[in-house]
Amino acid sequence: MSTLVPAANTPAPSRTDPAPSTTEPVPPVTGPVPPVIAPAPPEPEADLAQHGSVSLAGGGAELRFTPQNFGPADIDDATVRLDWSEPLADGQSLPASCVRADRSSLVCRTGGMVAGSLGERIDVPVRFQGAPSEVTLRIGTLWNGGARDGNPENNEHEVLVLDTGDVYHF
Repeated sequence: MSTLVPAANTPAPSRTDPAPSTTEPVPPVTGPVPPVIAPAPPEPEADLAQHGSVSLAGGGAELRFTPQNFGPADIDDATVRLDWSEPLADGQSLPASCVRADRSSLVCRTGGMVAGSLGERIDVPVRFQGAPSEVTLRIGTLWNGGARDGNPENNEHEVLVLDTGDVYHF
């Protein structure tokens, strides 16, 4: 077996001696420093739905619905679109939270809603041009306060309403 012996006058390596440098020194940063861009905050999520009832009699419909926020985030406001299959009569008085969008549609504000809560009930009586024997109402979330909705399946309802005065629930 052979043993390695250090050459004469060669100091033994020390564990505290720094390792020899194999890289060049880093020059200091000069000039403008680029801005740090923070990641965008996570998009809030709020699952909105509307539940209510509608009836039709003598050329007019009575719609009552309550918006609901299943959360998890609160919302400051939202809008609901009400699309009727028949044109609405001109010159009718609408609730303050609703505006006419076109000849057969309205858009209504719901107001803010805390996560896990119901909003204020919205009553929307409308009259139609003529006296249809039936109408179809499509009601759905138009804007949900800028939140992402992870469950869009419950956003819209379509209800066939016959001119019987009967109340149809959705």
